[in-house]
Amino acid sequence: MKSVFKKLKVRRSGIDVGLLFAVVLCSVISVLLIFSISSNKVLDKVGDSYWQTQLVSLVMGVVLALIISLLDYSKLAKLWFVYAPIALGLTMLVFTSLGYQREGADDRAWLNLGFIQFQPSEILKIAFILTFSLHLSRIEEKMNKPLNMLLLCVHGGVPVALIGLQGDYGTAIVFASIFLFMMISADISWKYLLVAPFLVAGAAAALWFFVLGDVHKSRILVLVNPGTDPEGLEYQQNLGLSALKSGGVLGKGLLGDEKDYISVPEIHNDFIFSYAGQVFGYVGAVGIIIILMYICLKIFGDSRIARDRMGKFICMGAFGLMLSHCVMNIGMVLKVAPVIGVPLPFLSAGGTAMVSMFVVIGLVLSVYSHRARSYNVFYDDNPK
Repeated sequence: MKSVFKKLKVRRSGIDVGLLFAVVLCSVISVLLIFSISSNKVLDKVGDSYWQTQLVSLVMGVVLALIISLLDYSKLAKLWFVYAPIALGLTMLVFTSLGYQREGADDRAWLNLGFIQFQPSEILKIAFILTFSLHLSRIEEKMNKPLNMLLLCVHGGVPVALIGLQGDYGTAIVFASIFLFMMISADISWKYLLVAPFLVAGAAAALWFFVLGDVHKSRILVLVNPGTDPEGLEYQQNLGLSALKSGGVLGKGLLGDEKDYISVPEIHNDFIFSYAGQVFGYVGAVGIIIILMYICLKIFGDSRIARDRMGKFICMGAFGLMLSHCVMNIGMVLKVAPVIGVPLPFLSAGGTAMVSMFVVIGLVLSVYSHRARSYNVFYDDNPK
C-alpha cells in the first residue's frame, strides 16, 4: 500500500504554483468585479446570480485543473476518439433548433439544452489543442511532405470554418491563432513560412469580399477612420474607453455611489476591462495586464521544459489561445481592434468559459508536472 501512495505522490515542485496562483488571482478579481457590477447596479441584467456562477465556476475550475495535472497528458490526448466526436457533435448542434443567438449578439454560437446554456466552441478549443498536438507529434518528422501538410491544414481549418459559419469570427481567429502557434513550434520548413503571409493575405481578401457582412466591415473601417460613426458602431467602444479612463490613477473602488460608474453594454463580459479601469484605476488596469502577461509567458516557458514534443505543442496551443484572447479583448476596449466578442481570460463573466480555461491550464500543469519521470503520475513509458 505504501508503494502505491508513493507512486501517486506529486512533489510540491511538480505543480507550477506560479501559474496556478496567477490564474486563480485573476478569477478572484473577476468575482469581485462582477459582484461590484451587481451591487452598484451598473447594468440592470447583471444580478447576484452572475457573480455566484462565477464563484462556483472558479471552484470547479481549480478542482478540474488539479485533477488534470495529475494525469498524463499523452494518455489524455490518445482518448481523442471519445472527446473529439462529442466536441464536434455539440458544435454542429448550434446549426439546429437547439442553437440560439444571444440578445445583442450578431452570431449564432450558443446551445440551449434547457438546463444549461453554453458555447460549444469552448469545449472544441480543448479538443482541438489535444488532437492537433497528437497529430503533430506523430508526423512531425514528415510534416513537410505535401500530403501531411495538407492534412494538418485540414485539421486546423475544420474548427475555423465551423465557428466562422456560426458568425463568431472572433473565436474563429482564436482557433487560427492556436493552429499558427502550434505549427510554428513544430519543425515546419522555412519554405512554408515564406508562403504563409501570401496565403493569409489572400484569405483576408476573400473574407473581406465574400464572407464578412457590412456590419463587420464597418467595425474595421471605423478603426481606420475614428469619429465617422460615433452614435452607431463606435458608441460601445467610445463608452468603454471613457469608462476605462474615468477611474483615474487609483480608481473609484468596488463599492460606491451608483451614479459614479459608467454603464457599458456587456461591461460584465467583453468589456470587463473597462470596468476594471473604473474600479482599480490606471494602476489596477496595468496590474491586470501584467498578470495576464505573466500567465502567457509562464505557459510559453513551460513549453520549453516539456518532456516531449506533444507536451510542447499542448503548451504552445494554450499560449496561442490565451495570447489571442488577451490581445483582441484589451485591443477592443482600447479601440485598436474591432468589437468581435472575445472574452478576457479568467476575468469576463461566463461559467463555461472560465471552466474551459481552467481545463486548458490543467493540461499545461500536466505538462509541467510530468516534465521528468520523478514527478510523473500515471507515467507513459513510451509517449508518442
